[in-house]
Amino acid sequence: MFRDARPGDEAVIAGFVRALAAVEKLEHEVVATPEHYRRALFGPRPHVFAAIIEVAGKPVGFALWFYNYSTFNGLPGLYVEDVYIDAAWRGRGIGTAVFRNLAQRAVSEGCGRMEWWVLDENNPAVEFYRRIGAQAMSDWTVQRLSGPTLLALAEGKVG
Repeated sequence: MFRDARPGDEAVIAGFVRALAAVEKLEHEVVATPEHYRRALFGPRPHVFAAIIEVAGKPVGFALWFYNYSTFNGLPGLYVEDVYIDAAWRGRGIGTAVFRNLAQRAVSEGCGRMEWWVLDENNPAVEFYRRIGAQAMSDWTVQRLSGPTLLALAEGKVG
């Protein structure tokens, strides 16, 4: 059901990312191509890791994650960037199996925690995360620099 991504899965991952973006009404933000995923997953220095979720040999979803580090607990963490399961396969325990697999990876690799973001309005996902024991980090807000603002700071044009 759950296998590590391998070269050749890039287009499948790109398709699932586009499907996830459609659900989140963020299609306009997706610019990544299969080539981006090839470099990130299988290049000389992989930056991310992925798994394909299959039922009877057919891809029905994916998970993509990377590792971060907590200076507070002194341990690495597993950050879940995306999990997507085709709508036809939801409600069958696949999501629980995916998060269990990721939790097992985190524990076996000595991670102190596992984290991810969810849109506040995605009530089914939020309810699912509560059922598996996740806690909202309501005291924290996400900060982001990207595109022109990232470049401006890097070039010393702000700050």
